[in-house]
Amino acid sequence: MVATSALAVAQLVSWGSVYYAFSLFVVPMEQSMGWGRTQTNAALSLGLLVSGLAAYPLGALIDHGHGRKIMVAGSLLSAAMLLLWSQAQSLSTLFIVWTGLGIAMAATLYDPVFAIVTRDYPATFRTKITLITLVAGFASTVFIPLTQGLVSWFEWRGALVALAACNIVIALPIHMAAIRGGSGHSTPADDRLRLKETNRASTRRALRTPTFWGLAVCFTAYYATFAALTFHLVPLMTERGVSHAVILTTMALIGPAQVVARALWFTVGRNVRPAVVGIVVTTVFPLSVVVLLLASTSPILLILFALLYGGANGMMTILRGTIVQDVMWTEGYGGVSGLLSMPSNIAKGIAPISAAAIWSIEQRYVPVEWVILLVSSMSAGAFILAMRSARRARVCLQHPGSHTLVND
Repeated sequence: MVATSALAVAQLVSWGSVYYAFSLFVVPMEQSMGWGRTQTNAALSLGLLVSGLAAYPLGALIDHGHGRKIMVAGSLLSAAMLLLWSQAQSLSTLFIVWTGLGIAMAATLYDPVFAIVTRDYPATFRTKITLITLVAGFASTVFIPLTQGLVSWFEWRGALVALAACNIVIALPIHMAAIRGGSGHSTPADDRLRLKETNRASTRRALRTPTFWGLAVCFTAYYATFAALTFHLVPLMTERGVSHAVILTTMALIGPAQVVARALWFTVGRNVRPAVVGIVVTTVFPLSVVVLLLASTSPILLILFALLYGGANGMMTILRGTIVQDVMWTEGYGGVSGLLSMPSNIAKGIAPISAAAIWSIEQRYVPVEWVILLVSSMSAGAFILAMRSARRARVCLQHPGSHTLVND
């Protein structure tokens, strides 16, 4: 459990120093460099797209026993790119930085650590993944005020140097010490080849499995709508005339709601199958959008929205890390997880820009909200279909003579 706790701290640092810190550098960079907000956010979108494209090959390498090397390299790359960012004098450098940070995110955030934990602790991975997400859920709580303080004290360039140091001093040593060494150099060549073929077969099998495609649609639709709403929630409420105090309260409740939901799963819900929790999660998210549509400027309804919205996302993170193993298989999990992450990470990069395009048609957010409700409902429907497919597959395995195997 010591190694798991250490990895949880490393996740907090990786998420906080790269993903959550970005928004705090936008205004200082605009003021000192004259860069436009669309341009700086385009660099972030590029990073998310690169992260999606890198997810599968890195996941496959983890399956082959290279997890420690990948996460160590990811921490080094994060630090290097943050240092390069601190010296940026042109937008082209910012885009290079976020290309590198996209690879670093694919190598250090949830997907690789979930794959490593699943591989190294097959009997207890669910509890360990839940604990990791519980601690990492405080990344925004810790790093947003920390980064704001660093920017105030050292300006934005100095703050980036400090965040790079966090990766070198905290995340890097943890990844070196807490992750078991890969078996790539200690097993016979025949065994390594057999492992690679098993992992490749797992990936090919997933692509023939209806359950996999249902989950792919579910996660892609979910993360697209979550990203779109997250980046547009403040201007949406501002457009409605919601008071500044209520906006701040609503936004402040989302993070704690995520942590509370994960804590409930870790304590009360640890014995509940992820498939059952998943149906709750994927239906609560569109319910939160309905509440937002009805809320207008009501503080009570907006607070209810924040609790549902944050709670759903908090549990979705755990669901994303455990559902494949629960309803499919654990062999080649890194590669299969990477395949699932690829479209959802790409969707995260495209969704905010797409939401802005929908807003520009009528220059109001109501059409955006209805599109988000529709797509998030598709996420719930796809998850239910995936679970039905998984149940049919189990029936076929138990009674092979009565049906055609669905998940193979």
